Amino acid sequence: MCFSFSLVLSAWAQDRVVTGKVTSNADGSPLPGVNVLLKGTTSGTVTTADGKYSLSVANGAAVLSVSFIGFKTVDVEIGERTIVDIGLDQDATQLAEVVVTALGIERNKNELAYASQSVSSDQVVQARNNNFVNSLSGRVAGLDIKTNNTMGGATNVVIRGMKSITGSNQALFVIDGVPVSNDNQSSNVNTGQASGGGGPDYGNAAADINPDNIASVNVLKGAAATALYGSRGTNGVIMITTKSGKKKSFEVVVNSGVTWGTINKSTFPTYQKEYGAGYENYIKNGTAYTYTGLDGTLTATRFDDDASFGPKFDPNLLVYQWSALDPFSPNYQHATPWVAAKNDPSTFYETSTNSNQSILITGGSENATYKFGYTRTDEKGVLPNSSLKKDLFSFSTTMDLTSKLKLTTSVNYSVINGLGRYGTGYSGLNPNQGFRQWWEQNVDIKELREAYFRNRKNVTWNWASTAGLGPIFADNPYWDRYENYNNDTRNNLFGYAMLDYKLAKWLTVVGRVGLNQTSDFIEQRVAVGSASTSSYTRFNQTSKEKNFDLMLNFNKAITDNISWRAVVGGNIRRNENSSIRGATVSGLVVPSLYTLSNSSGTVVPVETYTRVGVDGMYINTTFGYKDIAFVEGSLRQDKSTTLPNSNNSYLYGSVGGTFVFSTLLSSAPWLSSGRLRTNFATVGNSAPALSIYNVYDKPSPFGTTTLFSLPNTRNNALLRPEKTTSWEVGLEAAFLNDRFGFDATYYSSSTSDQILPVTVSAATGYTAAFVNSGEIQNKGIELSVFATPVKTADFSWTVNVNFARNRNKVIYLYGEGAGEVTNVQIASFQGGVSTNAAKGQPYGVIRGRDFVYTNGQRTVGSDGYYMRGASSADIIGNPNPDWLGGLNNTFKYKNFTFNFLLDTRQGGSLFSLDLWYGENTGQYRNSAGLNARGVEARLPVAQGGGVLLPGVQADGSANTVYAENFDANGNNPFGYFANNGLSAVNKAYIYNASYIKLREVNLTYSVPKSIVSKLGGFKGMDVSLIGRNLFIIKDLPYSDPEESLSSGNANAGYQSGAYPSMRSYGFNVKLKF
Repeated sequence: MCFSFSLVLSAWAQDRVVTGKVTSNADGSPLPGVNVLLKGTTSGTVTTADGKYSLSVANGAAVLSVSFIGFKTVDVEIGERTIVDIGLDQDATQLAEVVVTALGIERNKNELAYASQSVSSDQVVQARNNNFVNSLSGRVAGLDIKTNNTMGGATNVVIRGMKSITGSNQALFVIDGVPVSNDNQSSNVNTGQASGGGGPDYGNAAADINPDNIASVNVLKGAAATALYGSRGTNGVIMITTKSGKKKSFEVVVNSGVTWGTINKSTFPTYQKEYGAGYENYIKNGTAYTYTGLDGTLTATRFDDDASFGPKFDPNLLVYQWSALDPFSPNYQHATPWVAAKNDPSTFYETSTNSNQSILITGGSENATYKFGYTRTDEKGVLPNSSLKKDLFSFSTTMDLTSKLKLTTSVNYSVINGLGRYGTGYSGLNPNQGFRQWWEQNVDIKELREAYFRNRKNVTWNWASTAGLGPIFADNPYWDRYENYNNDTRNNLFGYAMLDYKLAKWLTVVGRVGLNQTSDFIEQRVAVGSASTSSYTRFNQTSKEKNFDLMLNFNKAITDNISWRAVVGGNIRRNENSSIRGATVSGLVVPSLYTLSNSSGTVVPVETYTRVGVDGMYINTTFGYKDIAFVEGSLRQDKSTTLPNSNNSYLYGSVGGTFVFSTLLSSAPWLSSGRLRTNFATVGNSAPALSIYNVYDKPSPFGTTTLFSLPNTRNNALLRPEKTTSWEVGLEAAFLNDRFGFDATYYSSSTSDQILPVTVSAATGYTAAFVNSGEIQNKGIELSVFATPVKTADFSWTVNVNFARNRNKVIYLYGEGAGEVTNVQIASFQGGVSTNAAKGQPYGVIRGRDFVYTNGQRTVGSDGYYMRGASSADIIGNPNPDWLGGLNNTFKYKNFTFNFLLDTRQGGSLFSLDLWYGENTGQYRNSAGLNARGVEARLPVAQGGGVLLPGVQADGSANTVYAENFDANGNNPFGYFANNGLSAVNKAYIYNASYIKLREVNLTYSVPKSIVSKLGGFKGMDVSLIGRNLFIIKDLPYSDPEESLSSGNANAGYQSGAYPSMRSYGFNVKLKF
């Protein structure tokens, strides 16, 4: 009996194996990676890919503690069971805190020692913008997005200020772990575009990302957040996670929408309507044209001029205008009344249309999921003969090959076809160059349109003379749009294949192969008969990036109180880029035959080929204590082929910590969550390709002799990587059941050992040389605030506010003592201004000619004109904003949702070449009208006319001297040609670049399920009215301060030929099956 009793006790004490499956209560899908811990012990496990677990427990009472990111933790009593299936409920609070971090790893935000901010998929597609990047404006603190108003134009995405003087400052885009370049091809085709020289804007790769395929966007801001991406993460990372299928489900989502756009006339010139073609002095000197037509010999307008300082309009005066020379015009050889045009250049712009259709199919079985998406967009631009068509495909699968092995694949393919991309900058192919700078107010746009379409000839308003019917400066703008057009095709393929294998319950090995390949084909034409020499340009480029990653992921509970997470891995990256650019020389032989073989001169194509390789090894580890404190550290070592062998390997890393104080204050009902975080990090940035060893250039041959020459900049075989050191501290808190909360960050970063060109003696055979020197510092604060002021059963109001203030400073450039370099010019622009890196100043300051000041006021000379400063290199502007902000409001009432987003940029300045030239040529209202004495300002001063400029005379007294509005020598107080033939003061055309924009408006009605269920097969239906850029508040006259030439370092603070912004309105219907 005693033996039997002891046998029973022994059996009772033996362990037993408990198995089961953990699923989501929402849809029944299995949950992999769930922590299953035997409460009160260190024994635990993690669920497999199909949600299953197995755990040895002692017989007797026991409790399982089950936890998973995004779900509520539960304790489950085992009792005497051996099979325990567990269902988890989603935790809305935790779901909001799950973020995708570097290398695509999902983590709870409480663990992170750095700042990150997420944008939901609904916000990305809310306004149905073709370029999803523009949808991030105003939604993320510290994210500075600059764009232009061209069709499919490029965007410049900068996080926490400019860090590199000559290198890229663009953030890195990563899609499902695959890096995607955001380079702009425009400057490769048109070398002068970045400095205002013109050329179409062909956009950059981020615009090809399908918004309907995005599940979430997470912005990683500091060096600590991006250190695992190596040198590429120096400027921050925008992590994009795409949508995926779910097991045991099937769903189809269809979107169909159309938007229409018109120009915002507050961002387009308001012209004076009192004076017409020419410069006044030509009339005064008696050198006006005469022309004999059917109406006799009469005065003809100076249509070889491109200005509106000519005679005053008079409907009783008959003159021969440009159309009188067109044999096909009803005005041929007829004089017409001298009046302002009925249809000014604003009527050149058409109504744009943008049609967007998409379908997303997701589903899955017991062991696999799939997703297929297709989006088609057809955009017709506001310029005539412009269109952009996009076909975007996406396909992904997951497959549980075994209980431990999982395969994930993703393929994304896009085809972009553009026609008539907009010309930019100071170029005849940019119609705004003429409309804003060189125009005649008597020229009617409708008449120009009719003149072109009558016979498809270049019938211009700007004839060279009455005898020679050819353009002297400007083409008919319709000729430019239909004859001097461009076309482009971009094919982009990116994707990956990934294997996950669970070596142990706490250890997974991941292997991933990623590919991003882009090919561009671009053609540009200038037809015979244009003002410019006829030409044909062809550009082909292929870029390819391959990434090979191998990672070990550790996730283990060391004790009840201490958790450990780590990733150890390596990355092999290989980049290849090849391009060829050919352009005809000295015109075309045969008109309208656009081939390189039709060149009058010898074509010398420019070919490039570069290969870059970077090998990296990294480790990141995090220790947690009771969900109260977390300590994180990372190291990465890269080896780059763009650096010399002696310096091609560099090590950097980060360390940080988080204190979740709300865990200790769990009894405080007013505190929902709260944590304090800090980190310190260093990252490196490799040199650009082909910057180590000197190479020869091959210019055009001299006769039959082949030539080779050295480039102007000497390379440096001793270059070191740039180095960025940063630290930050942040505080996050939420109150009253998450009704109110904030996230505040202070950061400081310094980028040293900049790779920059410095001037050297021409005796060396070079004009500049690459060196490691220079330092830029960025300091700033970021604040995000959310609140739900009102929340009832039927109504809620949610507010999100973002604020960022960055202060940028160039600490040092190069050299010491008398030989110290204190300024490096980034770009030189037309109009006599430049952007610069100047010691002790913010990056990108604008240099030019300033006023002379007396007691802080502008000094006026004895002739009534402003006096000019002696130097043409004074600092006259700073393009960096004082602060950025966004305000997003969402109102929900039953099935209605109303949302609007305000976006603001305060401070900063820009130089307007449009006003510099346009005011001098008499386009704008301030050059006409009445002066302070109530007399026509364009009359001579002797007749009471002229302009009284605000300021003081040299003795400090108020200015009382009137300046001639336009004298016999062509001087006027406005624009570039003033002060007795000298160029005007650049400072006069520096403007405040601040703005407030109503960026997005959306009203959505979600059809009740009770109605949808009766429609057969439908799961949901949303109908939305949408608007974008509906109004703008600004100081800059006649233009949008956000408009820039292109993406890159050089474009900030300068406008030339600016496009007006567009107001867009439309609707979208979303169906779920």
